[in-house]
Amino acid sequence: MTTFVDTLKTFYETEPDRPSVTLQHPGQPDFTITYRELIERANDYAAAYARAGIKPGDVVILILQHGRDLVYSFWGAVLHGAIPSMMPFLTEKLSPERYRSDLTTLFTHSRPTGIVTYPEFETDVKTMVTESGHTVRDVFVTDRIEKQETVDFASLSGMKRDEGETVLLQHSSGSTGLQKGVALSHRAIFNHLDAYGEAIRLTRDDVIVSWLPLYHDMGLIACFILPILRGVHVIQMSPFDWVRAPYRMLQTISSYHGTLTWLPNFAYNFCAQRIRDRDLEGVNLSSWRASINTSEPVKFKSHQVFYERFKGFGLRLETLQTSYGMAENTFAVTQNDLDKLPCVEEIDRESYITDKIARPAHDDRPSIQMMSCGQPISNTSIRVVDDQGHDLPERHVGEIVLKSNCMLNEYYNRPDITKQAFLPGGWYKSGDYGYVVNNEVFVAGRKKDLIIVGGKNVYPQDLEALACEVSGVHPGRTVAFGLFDEDEGTEEVVIIAEVETDDESEHERIAGDIRKHVTKNSAIALRHVRVVGPGWVLKTSSGKVARAANKEKFIKELAASQ
Repeated sequence: MTTFVDTLKTFYETEPDRPSVTLQHPGQPDFTITYRELIERANDYAAAYARAGIKPGDVVILILQHGRDLVYSFWGAVLHGAIPSMMPFLTEKLSPERYRSDLTTLFTHSRPTGIVTYPEFETDVKTMVTESGHTVRDVFVTDRIEKQETVDFASLSGMKRDEGETVLLQHSSGSTGLQKGVALSHRAIFNHLDAYGEAIRLTRDDVIVSWLPLYHDMGLIACFILPILRGVHVIQMSPFDWVRAPYRMLQTISSYHGTLTWLPNFAYNFCAQRIRDRDLEGVNLSSWRASINTSEPVKFKSHQVFYERFKGFGLRLETLQTSYGMAENTFAVTQNDLDKLPCVEEIDRESYITDKIARPAHDDRPSIQMMSCGQPISNTSIRVVDDQGHDLPERHVGEIVLKSNCMLNEYYNRPDITKQAFLPGGWYKSGDYGYVVNNEVFVAGRKKDLIIVGGKNVYPQDLEALACEVSGVHPGRTVAFGLFDEDEGTEEVVIIAEVETDDESEHERIAGDIRKHVTKNSAIALRHVRVVGPGWVLKTSSGKVARAANKEKFIKELAASQ
C-alpha cells in the first residue's frame, strides 16, 4: 500500500513529461498539464499553505471553477498533507441565498483552516466565514500564490501521512448534503482504484474524456483521482461548456481517441436531442469502449435513443454500460461486465408497486422495464434488507446495504450521523431501494424520495422519465413529488415539467399529454401537472433534480397565487 504523494513522487521522478490532465476552454487552445507541471505548480500551493500555518490533517476548501488553479490547489493540499475538499462555485443555476447558507453550514461542520478562491469572491468568502462563527487561518487568492523554484519531497508534510489517514473530503449534494463531508483515506481510495480498475479493465493506454464537475464523486474519483494516480490521460471540459455545446464531448472523443466516459442518464437523452449533424463532421467514435451510465437511475430507453442517434458515427451498442455508485464507497459499488450488454428485464408493474416484488412480467399485464447496474465490484458486498435490517430474498425490493474495504472513514466531524448510517457488522445503509437477481443489482430510487399513493409505492424517477418522453419537454428537467391530500388521506403526485416555450396554450397541450402518458404507463391517475418555462426547475450542484427544493418552491408559488 502507498499514499497519494508517494505515487506523485514516482511519476515526477520517472515520467515527468507524461500528460496527466488536458483542460479545454471554448475559444482557447487545449492546455495539457504534464506530471512535472502538475507537481511543480501544486508545490506552489503547498508552500503557501505551509507559510500560512495550515497543518497536516487540516481541511482546505476549494471554491473554484474548472481550470488550472483547481487542479493545482487540490494536489498542493495533498502534497502538504492537508485535506482538500472541492465546492461548487456560485453560478446562475444556484440560488445565491441557498448557496451561501450551505457554505456557512459547511464551515461550521468541517471547520476548514484555509479556503482557496478567486479575487472577486474573496469578500463573499470572508463574510460567510464570519457568519459561521468559524475562524480560518487564511483565504488563499489564486493571483497571490508565489511560484517556487524547486520541489523538495523530503520537506513536504504529505510524505509523512499514513495510508489510513483521511486524504480528501467529498461533500454530497442533497438538501442537507453540505453538512456531510465523506472522509476517505489513502487506503480506501487505492483499494477502490484496484477493484474498479479491474472491473473496467483499465490500462495506461486508456483516454478518459469528461465534463463532470469535480465536486461530485463521479467526476472527482473516476475522472480525476483515478486517471492521475494510474497514469491515464484525462481530458476535461467545464460542465457549463458541455451544456451549451454537448457536441464538444463527441468531438473530443474523436480527436483524442477517447476510450472511457462516465455520464448521468439524462445526458444520453440530452445529447441525442441537442447535437446536430453539422457539429459532427469528421467525428469517429470507434475508439470509445465504455460510456458508463451512473449517478441516477439508469434507463435502457436512454441507451437506445443515444445509440440510434450516433451509431452512424462509429458508436457500438456494447459501449453503453452501467454502474451504481456513491461517495461513501469512494465511488463505484457495482459495474456491468464490459463484455456484455447490461441486463434488461420487464417486471410486473402491480407486483412491483403493491407487493414490492419484482416478478417477471406476464404478456397481458402492465409492466415496468428495469436495467441492471451490474454486479458488485470485487471488494464490495451487497445485501437487500427490510426496514428492520433483515435480509430479503431475490427480487424483493428493499434498502441496499453494503460493506467494503473502500468505505468512508467517517462523516467528517459528525459521529452522530456516522453511527446512524451503519447496521451492526459495519453494513452501510445506502438509502437506496433496489433488488437483486443472479447477483445483478437493480436500483429503484432513493428511500427519502418515495411517494406513497393509496398504499402504493411510487418512485418519482419513474414518473419523471415518463414525463420526459412527452414531446416538447426539456430532457432531464422534470420533477415529481408527493403532496399530502387531507381529504383523500393520502399523497397526490405533482409533476412539474420544464419546456422551451413560454406560450401558455402550448403549456396546456403538453400538460394534457403528460397526464395521459403517465396515467397510461404507471400505476397512478395523474391529475396535478404544471408546465413551466426555461430555468424553473432547481437542480443540485451535481446536476440532480432537487426534489425537496422544487417542492418548496411549488408550495410557495401556490400559496402566493391563492
